[in-house]
Amino acid sequence: MIRSVGSLTLPVAFAATLAFANLANAEGDYPTATIADYVLGCMQTNGQTRQALESCSCSIDVIASILPYDHYERAETFKSMSLTTGEAAGLFRESAPAKAARTELKRAQAEADVRCF
Repeated sequence: MIRSVGSLTLPVAFAATLAFANLANAEGDYPTATIADYVLGCMQTNGQTRQALESCSCSIDVIASILPYDHYERAETFKSMSLTTGEAAGLFRESAPAKAARTELKRAQAEADVRCF
């Protein structure tokens, strides 16, 4: 199913994600693009269904209620940088700040899983 948003024509699930992201951004401090990216990635993992949209939207809401955006951004940066190769990438995998940031994000995600899935 296709839906028009402004001058764009988007699949309904994506249009709903953007609508949710705009609402959540008005209430919190997570950028719309971050919310949409999280929900879309979550839906790829959990299925392209209405139930997945609701669960994934709930999940980022819970994470946002637990972690300030700068903590979320730091953890996601450490996570993505730890996937790079080479000796310098060890800093992103093994340093105390990297471990603390990933642990904080994992706790928020675990809480989101309990509440939303």
